[in-house]
Amino acid sequence: MVTPNWLPPLIEHFDTHPDTAILQPHILDYKKPTHFEYAGAAGGYLDANGVPFCRGRLFTSLEEDQGQYDLPTEIFWASGACFFIRSKQFWELKGFDADFFAHQEEIDLCWRMHNYGFKTMSIGSSKVKHIGGATLAPSPQKVFLNHRNSLCMLTKNLPRKVLYRRLFVRLCWDGFAGVYYFLRFNFLSTWAIIRAHVSFYKRFKSMMAKRTNKIQSAHYYHTNNIILTYFLHKKLNFRDLNEE
Repeated sequence: MVTPNWLPPLIEHFDTHPDTAILQPHILDYKKPTHFEYAGAAGGYLDANGVPFCRGRLFTSLEEDQGQYDLPTEIFWASGACFFIRSKQFWELKGFDADFFAHQEEIDLCWRMHNYGFKTMSIGSSKVKHIGGATLAPSPQKVFLNHRNSLCMLTKNLPRKVLYRRLFVRLCWDGFAGVYYFLRFNFLSTWAIIRAHVSFYKRFKSMMAKRTNKIQSAHYYHTNNIILTYFLHKKLNFRDLNEE
């Protein structure tokens, strides 16, 4: 659901900033519109291992929208729930990667756009309301897609000098997640992570072949390890993070 006057700020920004290829309005929770919604909130970032998070949403902690992120700000990825992209750049980059099917395909597209030197921006004067989880409710299948596609995304876009090191670290963190699910008797999600890794290994060669960008930017992450920052250091809001 859109809000009054949501469109002009986006069009105006495109008209005045030719280096911007993607714009995202702020995404609020349809059922609780005072707060940001999980899928995108006020714009997304990655940690060094490719774990996504948002301004206004770290894991399950959702902030109230008090205008704290309203100024136009460069972000790393825009949510597929609602974003605008210049058609010329969309087709030049061949759009979404169909091999992803669903989940994180928009982050992959934004990352490729970043590697080509274009900006992705969050425009806080434009707001929409979103019902989260309508494509696929929380389930083992969602766990499978998120873990597999994240590994594929890293393989396609990471700078070569850190590619294998970051993939190894991410595989280890996935292993910890599998153990966590197992200890909570969520065996289907543990199996989903195993299936995701097997599927990724089968796709690894084809994903490496998609590394067509001449430049893989090293400036792709905001925080070194969002998992430790959130769960160990208890920084539950984006504003608590120190940019690294």
